[in-house]
Amino acid sequence: MSPVVGVLTVTLHLPESLSLKAKRQVVAGLLRRVRTRFGVAAAEVGDRDKWQLAEVVVACVSADGRHADEILARAAAYIESDGGGAVVAEIRTELVRV
Repeated sequence: MSPVVGVLTVTLHLPESLSLKAKRQVVAGLLRRVRTRFGVAAAEVGDRDKWQLAEVVVACVSADGRHADEILARAAAYIESDGGGAVVAEIRTELVRV
């Protein structure tokens, strides 16, 4: 069985953010909580210069595709429920066998 890399891409809207500093506080806190809670890698990758938009990616590696999918689904649900003022605009998940 080959390992699976799971990638979750989430586009966030931050309607209350009035500066890049405010945006980064929300996004950095969210990424820190996701990394700690789910044991995944997470980073802001897109829309870094826009005050009210953020694109974040969460990635995990597993020997089992179902496990990777479950971890990413739980991370997505957490982001939707505890985004710290961020509203999920779009979610994409991809599983890649390597």
